[in-house]
Amino acid sequence: MPTTTPLLDAIRADQAALDYLLWPGDFDLRHYPHVEEVVLASGEALEPVGKDGAGGTFFLCGEGGEERPVLYADSEGGAALLAVGLPELVRLLLAVPWWRDCPRLTAEESAEAAQEYLEDEPGLLADRDAAAAALGLEVPSEAAALARLREVATGLGSGYVLLNAEEGTAYAPLFRA
Repeated sequence: MPTTTPLLDAIRADQAALDYLLWPGDFDLRHYPHVEEVVLASGEALEPVGKDGAGGTFFLCGEGGEERPVLYADSEGGAALLAVGLPELVRLLLAVPWWRDCPRLTAEESAEAAQEYLEDEPGLLADRDAAAAALGLEVPSEAAALARLREVATGLGSGYVLLNAEEGTAYAPLFRA
């Protein structure tokens, strides 16, 4: 059964938000299984809430509701804590859906990726604004979203080590301090 929280329910109820988060956000609420069994080294619970098109999975960590930290694990053995709560994750996906194209989390990388996205999809910003309005969320600037991602991934995120459950090997950090 799909995870429900007020924000996930709001996304599912609004086609503009659902469409934007599906693409370019690459956050699909319809698919949950990760490519392999994983656990957090801390023993905290992991709850899959979304998938991306390349086989990566978004997990809520620990117990509680949508305020739980959100960890992303790709299908190649990399992982990072992306946000503290689903609202923060969605704001990141609204502001910088191309975050994966910014491994150093710089404004320059984001500007280059944004240009490519906007060339391919000129209505992207209007779609983003419609999704944000439907969800009642403010869209942070790209710089603010990337700075917060850096803070979460390289600070708080160091306490969220994802392990392959069968082998016990740790996923590699997607971002470095």
